[in-house]
Amino acid sequence: MDTAPSAASAHPRSATPAAARKRRKVATAAALASAVEWYDYFVFGIAAALVLGDLYFPAGSPSAGVLASFATFAVGFLARPLGGVIAGHLGDQRGRKPMLVLALTLMGVATTGIGLLPTYQTIGIAAPVLLVLLRVMQGIAVGAQWGGAMLLATEYAPEGKRGIYGSFVQLGVPIGVVTANSVFLVAGAATSESAFAAWGWRVPFLIGFFVLGLAWYIHTKVEETPEFRAAERALAEKEKGEKSSPLRTILRGHLGTVLLAGGSFAVNTATFYILITGILDYTTRELGMERRAVLTVSLCVSLTQLVLIPASAALSDRIGRIGIYALGAVGLAVWAVPLFLLVDTGSLLWLAVASFVTSCFLSIMYGPQAALFAELFTPEMRYTGASLGYQIAAILGGGLAPFIMVLLLEVTGTSMAVSAYIIGLSVIALASIKVLATRASSSSGSESR
Repeated sequence: MDTAPSAASAHPRSATPAAARKRRKVATAAALASAVEWYDYFVFGIAAALVLGDLYFPAGSPSAGVLASFATFAVGFLARPLGGVIAGHLGDQRGRKPMLVLALTLMGVATTGIGLLPTYQTIGIAAPVLLVLLRVMQGIAVGAQWGGAMLLATEYAPEGKRGIYGSFVQLGVPIGVVTANSVFLVAGAATSESAFAAWGWRVPFLIGFFVLGLAWYIHTKVEETPEFRAAERALAEKEKGEKSSPLRTILRGHLGTVLLAGGSFAVNTATFYILITGILDYTTRELGMERRAVLTVSLCVSLTQLVLIPASAALSDRIGRIGIYALGAVGLAVWAVPLFLLVDTGSLLWLAVASFVTSCFLSIMYGPQAALFAELFTPEMRYTGASLGYQIAAILGGGLAPFIMVLLLEVTGTSMAVSAYIIGLSVIALASIKVLATRASSSSGSESR
C-alpha cells in the first residue's frame, strides 16, 4: 500500500536518546493539537443537538429547529475540504508545522467567537448568519489541522511504527469527545435548565480560547518533519526554482486515489457523528431519555476508544493496514440494524451496549487510517492528498449524517432507515477498499519485476 519512498530512505531513524525524546515530544504535540481542535469542533455538535436550534433558529416545531441547527453543523464539514486544500498545498510547499499553527489559531478564534455570540432574540437574523460564518471558520481550521498533525506524527515515526504513531493523532477524536461531553456535563450540573440555556452552554466554547497557547508552543518548540525537509531539498534540486503545485499533481494524476480514500472512510465519519450527535438528539427528543445520562454513556464509550484505536493501529503495523481497515467496515454494516433496535428500547443499558459495539468497529477502522492515508501519497504531495481524502469523507459522511438522520426519521418514521443509510455507506467503503488493495497489489508486483 505504501507507494511513497520508505520512511527509512527519507531520513535516518536514529535510535539515540535525544532522537527518541524528540519523537515523543513531536508525537505528544501532534496528539494535543488534534485533541484541542476536535474538542472545539465537537462542542458545536453537542450544542447543536441540545440548545442551538432554539437559540439561533426559532421555528414552528422542534424538529425544524434541530434540522436548521444540524444544517449549520454540516456547513462546517462543507468547509473542511477548503481548509484541506489550502493547508495541504502550502503544507507540501512550506512545511507541516506552519499550517498546523495557523489551523489551531483559527480554531481558537472561531470557537471563542461562538461562545460570545448573541442569540437571535438579541440581534435577530445576524445571529444565525454569524453562527454559520464562525462554523465555516471551524471547518476550515479542522480541515487544515488533521493533515499537519498526522504528518508531524507519522513522518517522525520510527521504522515499522507509522501506524501506532499515527494513532496518537487519531486519539484526539475520543479525547475531544470525552472532554467536550465532560465540560457539558459539568456545565449542566452546575446550572439550572434556564441558566444552562441562557449562558451555561457558552462555557465549553470559551474554553476553546486556550488552544492559542498550544499554537504558540508548537510554533516555538516543535521542528519541521525530516521527510518534508528531504522532499523539499529534492524538489529544489530537481526544479531549480520552478515549484510544482501539489494540488495540480493530485488533481491530474491521483484524483482517483483521493476519491477512493474518501469513499472508504465516509461510513466511519457518518456513523461516528450519528453516534455522538444524532443519537443524542434522537434519544433525548424522541425517546425522552435524560440528557445527562446519554452524555455520560457517550463519554464512557469514548474512553474505550483510547485503548482500541492504538491497539488496532499497532496490529496494522504487524499484519497490514487494509485487512484491519476492512474488518471495521464489515462490522459497521453488520451492526447497523442491531444498533437501532437496541437504541429504540429506550433503555440506558442497551444504549450503552449498542454504542460500545459500534465504537469498537469505528476504532478498528480509525486506528490504522492515518498511516494508511499517509502511505497512499509521496511526501511532496502527502499533505494535500491525505487531507483531501479525509475531508471528502467528512462531507460524504460526517457533516450531513445527523441532518440526514433527522430527515430520515421524519420522512419514514422508523430508525431502520438510518440503519439502511449506514449499510449503504459500508458497501461503498468496502468497494473502495477493494480497489485500493488491488492497486497496492499491482504496484507491488510491478516493483518486484
